[in-house]
Amino acid sequence: MLRRLFITAGLALVPTWFAGAATGNNAHDFSFTSIEGERLALSNFSGKVILLVNTASRCGFTPQYEGLQTLWDKYKSQGLVVLGVPSGDFGGQELETSEKIKEFCEVNFSIDFPMTEKTEVTGKQAHPFYAWALKELGAKAKPRWNFHKYLVGKDGQLIDWFSSTTGPSSARIRDAIETALSQ
Repeated sequence: MLRRLFITAGLALVPTWFAGAATGNNAHDFSFTSIEGERLALSNFSGKVILLVNTASRCGFTPQYEGLQTLWDKYKSQGLVVLGVPSGDFGGQELETSEKIKEFCEVNFSIDFPMTEKTEVTGKQAHPFYAWALKELGAKAKPRWNFHKYLVGKDGQLIDWFSSTTGPSSARIRDAIETALSQ
């Protein structure tokens, strides 16, 4: 009985994004913690197309926030969800707290699409979604810097990935989103 109590108490310390989400069949099997500190299940976006982007506030690619917001504004009514995943994995270029990240994004780019708390996206401590995406798409699709993008279909399957240098306003991303939304 005491052993069960300790095990149960220990599970309460597991981050919400990790609990039950170490493996999955599609993106809808994973959860993050929102920038506001709430559980953010990707299954909430079932039937929608997700553009999931690891972001950073102090990066040469940070101006891509403007293009991400433009995509969100243009396509959200058609079923697109842009999801920002702040990460300090590349050059420590993300601010320290969710509050500072959220304020930076709102003040500088008027961001109102959903965002997660600061999250690891590479290495052994990578969020399970990123470990799954690596397994699904291979090492070539692994984030190598901030503003790497994954496109997830309405069914939760990975459709494509885009490197940091492929901006949100590129024809390649717009075409992929429009195709996914039409299916």
